[in-house]
Amino acid sequence: MEKVSVACVDDHPVLLEGLQSIISEAGKYRVVASGKNSSDAVEIANRDQPQVLILDLNMPGDVFDAIGVIREASPTTRILAFTASAAIDHAVRALDAGATGYVLKGSSDEELLQAIDAVVAGETFITPGFASKVIAALRNVAVQGSMARKINLSVREDQIVRLLLLGRTNKEIAQKLKISEKTVKHYMSLLMQKLQARNRVEVVLAAQELGSYRPEGMSSARDHSFIN
Repeated sequence: MEKVSVACVDDHPVLLEGLQSIISEAGKYRVVASGKNSSDAVEIANRDQPQVLILDLNMPGDVFDAIGVIREASPTTRILAFTASAAIDHAVRALDAGATGYVLKGSSDEELLQAIDAVVAGETFITPGFASKVIAALRNVAVQGSMARKINLSVREDQIVRLLLLGRTNKEIAQKLKISEKTVKHYMSLLMQKLQARNRVEVVLAAQELGSYRPEGMSSARDHSFIN
């Protein structure tokens, strides 16, 4: 099985070295590049197009702008913010710019590796305990006003949204509904278009805005660690 390509960008040499060591020693990833600022991150995305790009938010250059540039330059690269910043606005800005993961530097090695696996699988990962605050903020800014008009979901779309609210992965949704994972991904694309959502988190939030889904369903989403 081919290893997942990962690049790391952080302006703290010791931390960067430790990060690369953790990822390499896991066995299923290969570190293809490293850098120390936002310009390096953009260059790496253009040159190496890693499957996952892990970057700090507090380093030289406009990191949030870089995230947007990277998303345009290498659409297949999943961006994972790995930062000491527990500021809600930083998390919202990073996710809004195109990041699909937000992990605090106080997290365990296992949690970091779980985040990498999640974003590679097309899911969104946010550090447990911090995710609920980010989701609340996203609810206020990401889908504000977008649900003013009536949107009707098909029976299948409704089923998938309800399973998303329970934190189910694509594989689990497919098994539950007895359809293929490819079909689940197809419906996810339709839902994102219909709900004007840019990622899975926004699909869930936008669905809640429709009024037929209860926000408390979020509490069972694996302790808010990620929205699948």
